[in-house]
Amino acid sequence: MSLTQQDVAKLLANSSPEVRAETTIKVASHFEAKEFTDEEKAVAEDIFRALVKDAEIVVREALANSLKVADDLPKDVALAMAADVESVSLPVLKFSDVFTDEDLINLLKSESAAKQEAIALRSNVSEAVSDAVIDTGNENAVAKLVANEGAIITEQGYGRVMTEYKESEIVTGSLSRRPSLPASVSERLMNSLSDRLRHYIVSKHELDYDQASNLILQVRERATVSLLKEGNSQDELVKLVKQLHKGGKLTPSLVLRALCSGDMMFFETAMAELAGIKLNNAQALIHDEGQLGLKSLYNKAGMLMAYFPFVKEAIKVYREMDYSGEGNDREVFASRLLERVLTVFEVPDEELSPNEIEYLINKLQGYSA
Repeated sequence: MSLTQQDVAKLLANSSPEVRAETTIKVASHFEAKEFTDEEKAVAEDIFRALVKDAEIVVREALANSLKVADDLPKDVALAMAADVESVSLPVLKFSDVFTDEDLINLLKSESAAKQEAIALRSNVSEAVSDAVIDTGNENAVAKLVANEGAIITEQGYGRVMTEYKESEIVTGSLSRRPSLPASVSERLMNSLSDRLRHYIVSKHELDYDQASNLILQVRERATVSLLKEGNSQDELVKLVKQLHKGGKLTPSLVLRALCSGDMMFFETAMAELAGIKLNNAQALIHDEGQLGLKSLYNKAGMLMAYFPFVKEAIKVYREMDYSGEGNDREVFASRLLERVLTVFEVPDEELSPNEIEYLINKLQGYSA
């Protein structure tokens, strides 16, 4: 297809919106396929600049849908379509790569809720644009943003979402389904969901508040331990442990659960935090083969002494295995630890499940009563 100024005049002079829309689609498809010479491309761009002002929405819609993924779409044409009615603007806002972060941030400040949501759904959303979406106060846009795996969200951004949209079920629901979250963010999310679940259980079932709280605590601690199996960095782990401690959730039972699952890094970090000492010092005391260091640290951390024999045996098993956490190490560790516990605590093996440590924790708590 070749284009001339006569073609432009003929297109714009046609009185039928349907014909103009059909011709627009043809021109746009050749433009997107880069089939025009430089001269023809310039003519096509003039056509687009005229068509964004066309009185008929059907023509402008045809233009937007045909050019939404054109990587050399003129910026002025893209911005004109972005400022148009939603049936014209949304395809371009969602798909066009010609917008800069600055363009998108300005559009988020000035455009409608539906346009904000379209920007949140883009295949790639930078940190700056994600922050601007959060700034909008549009919970539907924020829900779409956190559900969008192509959106880069900083930990500070997640924190704002958890604080500013904590009452929004659609936002917290989308956040809970996001494939990868920093551990500290996941822990905050679990707290939020746990509170709602506790109130629901109390209102719907014959459990008092304390019973419901104990049930939720067990569920939350199991979920927290499951986070530790996803391979967080040491920095993320330190942040999570400090957050748990500050919130009063770095409990002896949680520390024990983590150790039972083979997460020595969490155990070391938690003991250092509880004892108020440096991590490397805690590690040296934990792995002191004389075990005086471990007992001293254990006391300083304020852990229940009823748990100490169990912790001591867990560390022995860890050392004997030369545990790495790779392959099936976790399963082997849990199995050997259970075998050791059967001997140390004289627990009938028919009462134990390899996938549960609840019985063990309750048994140990009973010893301290």
